[in-house]
Parts: sequence; C-alpha cells; structure tokens
Amino acid sequence: MKILHTADWHIGKILHKESLEKDHLLFFEWMVDLISKEEIDVLLVAGDIFDIANPGAKDRALYYNVLSELSKLNIQVIITGGNHDSAGFLNAPHEILKSLNIQIVGGACDDIRDELVEVRNNRNELELVVAAVPFLKDKDLRRLDPENQYQSREELIREGIKNHYDQAIQLSHEIYPDIPVVGMGHLFAKGAFTSDSERDIHIGNAVGVGTFSFDIRYTYMALGHIHKPQMVDEDETIRFSGAPIPLSFSEKEDQKSVVIIEMDDKKLKEIRTIDIPRHRELKKFKGTLDEVLFAVENYKPTFILPSFVELEINEPLFNVNIISKVEALRESYKESEEFKILKSRTHFETGAKDTAELFTEGQNIEDLQPEEVFGKLIDQEELEDEEKKTLNEAFRELLETLEQ
Repeated sequence: MKILHTADWHIGKILHKESLEKDHLLFFEWMVDLISKEEIDVLLVAGDIFDIANPGAKDRALYYNVLSELSKLNIQVIITGGNHDSAGFLNAPHEILKSLNIQIVGGACDDIRDELVEVRNNRNELELVVAAVPFLKDKDLRRLDPENQYQSREELIREGIKNHYDQAIQLSHEIYPDIPVVGMGHLFAKGAFTSDSERDIHIGNAVGVGTFSFDIRYTYMALGHIHKPQMVDEDETIRFSGAPIPLSFSEKEDQKSVVIIEMDDKKLKEIRTIDIPRHRELKKFKGTLDEVLFAVENYKPTFILPSFVELEINEPLFNVNIISKVEALRESYKESEEFKILKSRTHFETGAKDTAELFTEGQNIEDLQPEEVFGKLIDQEELEDEEKKTLNEAFRELLETLEQ
C-alpha cells in the first residue's frame, strides 16, 4: 500500500494582491499525474485546504475539480480541516464525497471514533486505520475537558492535544486490533522551522506539541500547518509535508515536496519525499538603488509562470528622489510578462525613518490577517508583555467565536 501525504494547499491565497490560482492548477495537475504513475492507494491532506474560511466561487470550483479528478484514480482520499478552514464548509458535502471514497473530517468530532477512517484493499480487507484528527480549537479542547483542570491556556492546549491523540490510538487498537494506525494533524510541533505565512495560532514553543505527545504506536504522523517540509526532531515517521507552493517570500528558497509512505504486510516499508517542480520563482534583490536597478534590468526568469519580485533598497542618506525612482521602477514592470515587483522597502541610515514602520511599503491592511493587524496595533502601545499576551488571547478567542 502506498500513501501520499500533502497539506496546506491554501486554495485562494493572494500574495500581495496577486492570485496564485495558476500555481495551484499546475501543482494539482502534477499531483494527479504522480498519483497515477506511483499507483498511490491513499491520499492524505492534513488541513488548510483553503486560505480563508469562506472561499470564493472560483476557489470552490478549483477544489471540487481536483476532487473530481482524484475520484477517477480509484484511490481513497482523506481530508482534514486546518485553522484556515471552515469545518462546516468542508463537512457540508460529506455524504456525497463519501460515495466517491473521499472522507472529510472538517472539525473535531464529539465522538473520537468518528475520526477513525478505515482503509481497505481491493479485496475489501482492512489494512490500515487513519486517525484523521483536524485542527483542534480551544473550544474543542475545553469540551473534551469540561473541568478545565489546567492552569494556563498553553497547558490546556498541549495536554488537550496529547490526550486527543492518546484516545484515538487507544480506541483504534481496541476496535481494530493488530491493524497499523497512521495519524493526521494540523498543529505546531516544537523545533519546527516556520515561515511568515503561518497564521499565529498554536505557534510558539510554549504551545508547541513535543514528539512525546504522539504515542509510539502510531506508524506515521502526517502533519500540516508548517509550510516548510521537515521531519520533527529528526524522526522520519513524524513529518510536515509542507505547502506545495511558496505562500510568502520567506519560502522562496524552500524546495517543496510531498511524502510517499509505503506499507507492506501491514508494516512500514519506506518513507521518501518527491520534489515538486517549481513553476514560478520568488526573487529578492537587495542593495543600493543602483545595485538593485542593475539586478532587475539583467534578471531573466526561466520558469513557466511570471516571477514575483521583492526589492530591499538600502541607502546611507535620505533622498526623496530615491523613493520616487523605486515607485517608478515598480510601475514600469506592472505589465511585464516576465516578472512583477510585488513588494519593496526602502531604508535610509540617516535623515528619515524606515518607510515600513507599521506596514511594509506597498502593503495594505487588506493584505494582512486580523491577528497581524491587531498585533501591529498593540505593539505600538506601551504595554507590559503579560498585558499584550492577555489581549492577544482575548482577540483570538473572539475570532474563533465569530468563525463558528
């Protein structure tokens, strides 16, 4: 049996007002072809299918078109919700998709048994159980522990997640003895390398889940939420597949990949990664205005899609003409078929403040997530760290209430 692990598709992602729809289309075409060539039996998608909870019509169409193509491949698809997803939206077509061998677990289930998904072979023999655990919100963890016996929110999250996975593996072994279990999750694990595009929910070592949280009886842990492909604590059986396309300029150097897990006789045989072809380059040019101008004029992209470029100008003395020239440079490549300049920042050592004090140059408030805007706002206030922490937690709880 072959399993393909991917996550963090973020369909509908807008990068500095530019759609990534073509990037997604090319990735999905490649993935469907890979599944066919590798004769994959099971596809696991560990959360953040969409970039926002209420995706637009075009993004929904792309999602359902992908599922339609997958349904033709005679594979089983298991999808879990992430912190960007609406559990209600993902779960709505559950019964229809189930008839196509596509199982959806959009949010935490009242009964953890409902998160256990059977995987059978062509002879209808049970070969694997998948603990399809979605992103666990604070309210889910409080529901599972109504006495709220933990002293802090961080402890509640950490212990609540651990208990959820412990219950799932225990129930699986009671119901399906001698059957291997693969876990899914959308969370942060201690030591993982993050990028700028992960939303700050369950992020930070204080809230991170250590590998000790995952029972050793799990054959493999298919994780999502962190966009850089990586193992956790150098354990090859606990992995973030990473996002399939770069979602921010901080991911421009990442080699994106998917993971293939091979099982034989109900035992783990091999784990390997397959690099995803690059279809677009995210490029940064840094230096004085003259150096950046030279680099831009001599840049020749070699990928299928137009490159996205960011500029960082560093000059010793403030000069308003430099700011004008940077804006003119951006405007001159606005209609270019080779690349677009999406982001620029200009720093002067003396004479003026950084042009990106609250928002980076060229960045609008609509480009940011609500938590980012709120974080920037309170960072301007003279508040103690504990006060900022309390305000951030209250704001997140308010957002979760609105998203229900």
